[in-house]
Amino acid sequence: MQHSRGMGIGEMSRRTGVKVPTIRYYEGEGLLPEPDRSEGNQRRYSRSHLERLMFIRHARDLGMSTKAVHELVQLSSNPEQSCSVANQIASSHLADVRNRIARLRSLESELERIANSCHGGTIGECSVIAALSDHTMCQTEHSH
Repeated sequence: MQHSRGMGIGEMSRRTGVKVPTIRYYEGEGLLPEPDRSEGNQRRYSRSHLERLMFIRHARDLGMSTKAVHELVQLSSNPEQSCSVANQIASSHLADVRNRIARLRSLESELERIANSCHGGTIGECSVIAALSDHTMCQTEHSH
């Protein structure tokens, strides 16, 4: 339970599902402001820290980069500002996700074709091994 002195890092971790080292990492990256310290030099987090960490976790769960999250955190501290930049960040991330999905579909198709071409036998005549040994046997472009 949160006390007037704030909560410890373990409580923040339990409430958000974010591991303690990750919370420290976010502090180091400037995503999460440094908390006050107790007389015993323990971190004491406020409700605003908890809310910020939940924001960060949700953005990361959506696959946003730390850089994008940092930009969104900065934007969120200026509520009167236009949300166009936040929308650009989300739209850019959506385009990246769609590109990854398209690439994964291509990989799925190629792997399905390769797996279905194997009819048993020996490794010496295995179509899976042959296809992995010679990229020209692939029907789609899927290299990085």
